Amino acid sequence: MSIVITGATGQLGRKVVEQLLARGVDLSTITAGGRNAQALEELAASGVRTAHIDYGDPATLEAAFRGAEKVLLISGSEVGQRVPQHKAVIDAARSVNASVVYTSAPKASTSALILAPEHKATEELLAESGLSYTVLRNSWYTENYDDAIRQAAAHGTILTSTGSGKVASATRTDYAEAAAEVLLSQDHAGQVLELAGDEPWGFDELAATVSDVAGREVTVNQVTTAEHVEALKGFGLEEGTAEFVAALDANIAEGLLADSDGTLSRIIGRPTTPLKQHIKQLLAT
Repeated sequence: MSIVITGATGQLGRKVVEQLLARGVDLSTITAGGRNAQALEELAASGVRTAHIDYGDPATLEAAFRGAEKVLLISGSEVGQRVPQHKAVIDAARSVNASVVYTSAPKASTSALILAPEHKATEELLAESGLSYTVLRNSWYTENYDDAIRQAAAHGTILTSTGSGKVASATRTDYAEAAAEVLLSQDHAGQVLELAGDEPWGFDELAATVSDVAGREVTVNQVTTAEHVEALKGFGLEEGTAEFVAALDANIAEGLLADSDGTLSRIIGRPTTPLKQHIKQLLAT
């Protein structure tokens, strides 16, 4: 079976390649694609085939997908450009009749999450493509909070506008393991899988856990969305980015990232990585 990993030069994609190799997949059957030339060189050193893939350049997709039987479409990072970019990937997969595994967002078809519309549109493109596909609706990455955790450990405070909202996060390794399992199985064809961490946590819990691990008091500074935007602008973020970040916190406050039904842990055959374990590993490095 020939598998193409798009976005393999990103953090999730590289971990998926690692997980496939850990499962004994033949090196010659994996093509790792992306835009970062240095990262491609590093991947090539592991023995896998590599290919320059740019979602905005269909010719690179056509070249990389020749002979592909499965394609992992890791969602693009350019908000506002994802739908046409993902369509190009789906079109290239259709040209070789490859099945597609797509990393989407939680409850993308119905959620008010600010990120959901582009993922919903991509899922609709897949449904219309005639291809066999699986949707991995990945919830939040615990790593999204690495900078906040380090800052809290150093300065003793966490700024947020999430209120009492909780986050059912899991690590990139957890999600990468799931992607590898789905790529190597026929059991999930046609399924839309809601993937999230086993234990949703709130920011009071995050602060308490950082405090426990770092050995210092950590407090939570809860602010309004408008105050959050102004604070982020004061930290140097441009207004649009600050508004986007604060909007995500507002989504968390609304409970849009709190759900977990255990699907992720069932697929990977183990509990998802606990918050405290991740924080310990992060602060130890």
